[in-house]
Amino acid sequence: MIGRREFIARLGSAAAWPVTARAQQPAVPVIGMLMVASREANLSRLAAFREGLNETAYVEMRNVAIEYRSADGQFDRLPALAAELVRRHVNVIVALGGIPAALAAKSATTTIPVVFQSGADPVKMGLVASLAQPGGNMTGASNLDVELGPKQLEILHELIPTATSIALLVNPANPNTETALNDMQAAARILGLQLNIVHASADGDLDTVFANLIGLPAGGLVIAPDPFFGSRIERLAALATRHAVPAIYRPDFAAPGGLMGLAGPFAEQYRVVGTYTGRILKGDKPGNLPVQQSTRVELTINMRTAKSLGLTVPITLLGRADKLIE
Repeated sequence: MIGRREFIARLGSAAAWPVTARAQQPAVPVIGMLMVASREANLSRLAAFREGLNETAYVEMRNVAIEYRSADGQFDRLPALAAELVRRHVNVIVALGGIPAALAAKSATTTIPVVFQSGADPVKMGLVASLAQPGGNMTGASNLDVELGPKQLEILHELIPTATSIALLVNPANPNTETALNDMQAAARILGLQLNIVHASADGDLDTVFANLIGLPAGGLVIAPDPFFGSRIERLAALATRHAVPAIYRPDFAAPGGLMGLAGPFAEQYRVVGTYTGRILKGDKPGNLPVQQSTRVELTINMRTAKSLGLTVPITLLGRADKLIE
């Protein structure tokens, strides 16, 4: 038999054990999600990101937490949101929204790992030292959307060969805009086209732009890659339909009624971001993970929209399309 005092001592030790064990368990890692657009506008990208994250055995709300911060399309809010995530001491910052989000994260921290998705050359934009050896605390995926602009212009010209002028919609607040303009103006000169630049950085600007296109000598519209425009795909498609504007943007622009879309495979890019985030949580250094660069592009044509605009899609263009919406 054991004495009363020994029994009480053993009982006290047993009761204390679960508390001690829980205190010794590692804390759940936290991912800081820095987004230009809202969560609702990023649903497909976030789904692809989670797929990649799950491949590394991390599942949101099970063994990893995600804190979301959205600038709601306002680039000037990104630095404060990035600083907030740094103060929160997140384990990794994921920058969704191209170069603006990535630059905000870069300015906010040199120690917390950052994983980005970029539509521009991350070396030219100063995010990493090189694609193969990023160095520092940043890595990610790039599909060079900015460099696709001249190809979009060429495809639109192929569909509408009689057009002598094309409009280009850009967001002046986007740091990619100057590069995109230089590339597009050079491509327009080669094709013998006049390029009319129109600007939008807020919702009210979009209605004005499309209303004014009627007065411009523009046979079509190229929409430059931008997180603000990307979060308003359906609205842009609706405006293009209402004003009968032949327009080209990303592939998902064609589904709600836009004429054409050309870009890299977004889902593939965001799965890479998710996988890299998981690998970093497991101990990999971001500077040792090469930036994954996609060279594959997808062309989608909405044949119903082409018909409503009175356009006949050339056989050569049909043969190059990855998807036709009948």
